[in-house]
Amino acid sequence: MVDALGVAVVGFGWMGRVHTQAYARVRHHYPHLPLRPELVAVAEEVPGRAEEAAERFGFASATRDWREVAADPRVHAVSITAPNFLHREIAVAMAGAGKHIWIEKPVGLTARDARAVADAVAGAGVQGSVGFNYRNAPAVEAARDLIAAGEIGTVTHVRIRLFSDYAAHPEGALTWRFERERGGSGVLGDLASHGADLARFLLGEIASLTADTAVFLPERARPTAATAGHSRAAGGEPGPVENEDYVSCLLRFASGARGVLEACRVSVGEQNNYGFEVHGTTGAVYWDFRRMNELGVSRGTAYQDQPVSTVHVGPGHGEFAAFQPGAANAMGYDDLKVVEAHRFLRSIAEGTPYGATLTDAVHSAAVLDAMTRSAERGAWAAPELPG
Repeated sequence: MVDALGVAVVGFGWMGRVHTQAYARVRHHYPHLPLRPELVAVAEEVPGRAEEAAERFGFASATRDWREVAADPRVHAVSITAPNFLHREIAVAMAGAGKHIWIEKPVGLTARDARAVADAVAGAGVQGSVGFNYRNAPAVEAARDLIAAGEIGTVTHVRIRLFSDYAAHPEGALTWRFERERGGSGVLGDLASHGADLARFLLGEIASLTADTAVFLPERARPTAATAGHSRAAGGEPGPVENEDYVSCLLRFASGARGVLEACRVSVGEQNNYGFEVHGTTGAVYWDFRRMNELGVSRGTAYQDQPVSTVHVGPGHGEFAAFQPGAANAMGYDDLKVVEAHRFLRSIAEGTPYGATLTDAVHSAAVLDAMTRSAERGAWAAPELPG
């Protein structure tokens, strides 16, 4: 028997659409899932956007006020894809209303925000999933298994990169993403949050770090109308960019391994250049998001001049079999969100967390807070988990 589960989406920019489409697709890929998500409500404060989403995707109702979603007895689970500064307030309210939550990273502006959401979810006895989608790639899960099995020996060092050009144009609008009060950190929250999660997912806890940040485009034009995504605003009133465009960070892991994490949102010539290289005492493993379904693997006993092989992930890796029948048939970005939706819904059905949790969000946010402290003080810092 399949039970209907009323779901809502709060915040309907690009990520709200991605969540909505994941709900629509999830039972196509996971036909044995005992829950059937039904699109009950969508909330978005930009006039007309919620109504447009309802008409296009089939939500039963639309509103500009997310509080109506919290009070709606038809809604049992909520995707929170609103701007960062709203995450804590919305998520705590939804958990308090007994709603399960699937929330985008970085879950607020600080580790304290993430902890408040985690505590609210735990206190309400509901499930909480977080949008660390890159860890869901079958190749990333295969890399983690390979590392854990000791196939590259003892890990010595890792390099994680997240370079993009989404904010590189000087006419990019001065949206909430560039404001400290509403966006919090800049590229730390946007991209380095994923890097921190991948580092911990692959190699374990980060013991300490030292970071440097920079703003390369210090001024942008304020938008004159509602924006979505990374739109342009030529001719608007100029204002200051308040958070970082770039971060570089040295990492020390509890295991003794070392690492480098680098992220930038204004890298001209780079489009979603995300990936990692993990080196061990007997080998290495490489992953590039732009070739999401491949791994570069070096292992053996040669040490010097040891070759690297390309491994095409297939049905035996992660959730690949839910999407493709054989190796080298490509999966895409939106598929990672379908995996996420499945793990969220499975968590609700079974009462056991699957996939990235709010605990993972707290740990990632603590790393980001440590990066901020380090950059401000010019010194090493340790991630501190808020009580």
